[in-house]
Amino acid sequence: MLPPRRFLPSFSLLSAFEAAARTGSVTAAANELGLTQSAVSRQISALENQLGVALFLRERQTIRLTLAGDGYAREVREALRRISNASLNLKANPSGGTLNLAILPFFGTRWLTPRIKHFLDAHPGIVVNLITRLEPFDFRFDTLDAAIHFGAARWPGAALTFLMEEEVLPACSPDFKMRHNLKAPADVLKAPLLHLNTRPDAWELWFTRNKVPFDALHGMLLDQFMTMVEAAAAGLGAALLPRFLISRELDQGLLVPAVEGQVMETGQYHLAYPPDRATYPPLAAFRDWIVQEVEQDMLANGGRIGQ
Repeated sequence: MLPPRRFLPSFSLLSAFEAAARTGSVTAAANELGLTQSAVSRQISALENQLGVALFLRERQTIRLTLAGDGYAREVREALRRISNASLNLKANPSGGTLNLAILPFFGTRWLTPRIKHFLDAHPGIVVNLITRLEPFDFRFDTLDAAIHFGAARWPGAALTFLMEEEVLPACSPDFKMRHNLKAPADVLKAPLLHLNTRPDAWELWFTRNKVPFDALHGMLLDQFMTMVEAAAAGLGAALLPRFLISRELDQGLLVPAVEGQVMETGQYHLAYPPDRATYPPLAAFRDWIVQEVEQDMLANGGRIGQ
């Protein structure tokens, strides 16, 4: 249910206010909107009168947001962004079958994107938009319908559908393995290590799991799995990498297990979505498809994903 009409300013008033708030200038807002300065000033004044709140402080030839105006500008900007995205989605797919999906960069690049054509072929009326997100967010304040989530099975306010476990293995280039004579887990401790900044304790857990005592662990810090894969393939160090996401490098011999048989489960992948969107047809279709895709991948690889 919409609030009373008096709390719903017109789109033109909100657009003028947002442009002036963002640019800090009535003149710049007028140029952006194709209006005169006086027209923008009148629209802002009309909005302030409707709300009964001063949104700007006027100082000679300049304007500055009030504290209330600053908070309101953030809310209005997000609302206009959501309206714009909804309009673009509708224009791109008039039938209305759009799924906005948040993905993790490496998972999206290596596992999902090569397979998404299968889903689109089976559901030709659906458009899938992929948006990179690294951290959980509040679905109530976002335009996204679902997200690929890695970690513990927790996402406040979201329903979760289990997809798969993640196994990581220590990987390096063949030359690196030979140069550092890597044969047992303890040997890896003496070699340069590559660390992912979002998983700073990964190597500590691996050495602990393999009963290798250690003091402080040092090495190169990287912020993306893709960069880490390239660094490991270039011989810069050993990296803990998800097995199913580096199958290409393993098949091509660019990477090899630093030591044989040492893998570690690090977390789970889930599809997260708002409970009230669970029956939204594009989301329901995608959820069924990705679960089936994971199961088929595991069957094809002897119980492991992308082995």
